[in-house]
Amino acid sequence: MQKNVKEIEISIEGKEWEEALDKAYKAKKKDIKLDGFRKGTVPKDVYFKQVGAESLFMDAINLSIDSAYQKMMADNKIEPVCQPSVDVTHVCKNEATFKFRIIEKPEIKLGKYKKIGIKKEDVKVSKEEIETEINRLRNQYADVIEDNDGIVEKGLTAVINFKGIVDGKELEGGSGEAYPLEIGSNSFIPGFEEALIGMKIGEEKIINLKFPEDYVDKLKGKDVEFTVKIEGIKKRVLPELNKDFYEDLGYDDITTENELESKISKHLLERKEADAENSYIDQLLKKATENLEVEINPEIIAEEVKRILEQYTQQLQMQGITLDQYFELTKTNKESTEKMMEPEAINRIKSRYLLEKIAEKEKIVIEKTAVEEEITKLAEAYQTTEEEFLKMVDKNTVEYDLKMRQAIEILKS
Repeated sequence: MQKNVKEIEISIEGKEWEEALDKAYKAKKKDIKLDGFRKGTVPKDVYFKQVGAESLFMDAINLSIDSAYQKMMADNKIEPVCQPSVDVTHVCKNEATFKFRIIEKPEIKLGKYKKIGIKKEDVKVSKEEIETEINRLRNQYADVIEDNDGIVEKGLTAVINFKGIVDGKELEGGSGEAYPLEIGSNSFIPGFEEALIGMKIGEEKIINLKFPEDYVDKLKGKDVEFTVKIEGIKKRVLPELNKDFYEDLGYDDITTENELESKISKHLLERKEADAENSYIDQLLKKATENLEVEINPEIIAEEVKRILEQYTQQLQMQGITLDQYFELTKTNKESTEKMMEPEAINRIKSRYLLEKIAEKEKIVIEKTAVEEEITKLAEAYQTTEEEFLKMVDKNTVEYDLKMRQAIEILKS
């Protein structure tokens, strides 16, 4: 057994255990029926005599676990880092004994964490990057207009009616009317968009293709026949680089193309610097944790994996996807996904332990005023009051985050 694992026995006995049995009996009483008594009217002493207190032990144990845990915590100076496990080692009419398996933070030995040979990347913005970003913004704000005299080509949007046939039957989900398809977007199976190039409005065509081998099982590799008619063609007209466009971008303070390039250059540089900073910190943490000595219990890893999976589930929900749908799409399951998340969980745990140990060694102390200032700043960022913010996040969490930030600054030094 690892040094940070403790097994502690706690007994619930006497009046406290008697009260637990009484509560268990009262919860069950309405369903009890014995000869000579109406359902729900059997006295407790009669029930104990004829059926026995043993039938209430499991219910009473469930009612007593929290009390036993609180008693165990009060009697011992321990700080569990994950959910404890519990076994019932003894139970009778007079008492129940619980054995809690407590896991505390493991012993951590810091290795070298200063001057570890990691340098922050120098970043700059090229002329090509500025031009690419301006073109992206122009495409974003482009007008889409009808091109009645044009032909379908890459970059244009073809408005199509189409119907797919597989094995002589209409393809489920393979038909549409007035569907806007940007040529070159690769929205359809390979070969479909290319086959439309050169067609004119009103023209109809039959396209024979095969579904890719990596498609869904029931369609992969199958022949499909699409009947397609071009109902319309649309093209994107990019905005001119003028004051109207600059105002659309929210830049009321610029009037020339040079000023736009300067503004875009500044934003790109800020973004690249932020990315470089995050990459720098990640590399520092990786290198410093390689020098860390710690043995992490499987239970700690499992709890961190659970936390990561919960976060990932929330991200999927924001995209309108459930976890079960994700498993179906990726042909995975909960067990394989959790296994895949274990390396990330271990990295997170080690990084956290590293920063906590640095904070301890460097004697980092966060003043109350700093905590109050941070709460004010965060409340403003979340557009809420400090009182409402503290209902979501307590002061200890804010203080901890500030301490971890200072530990990172020491790591960077």
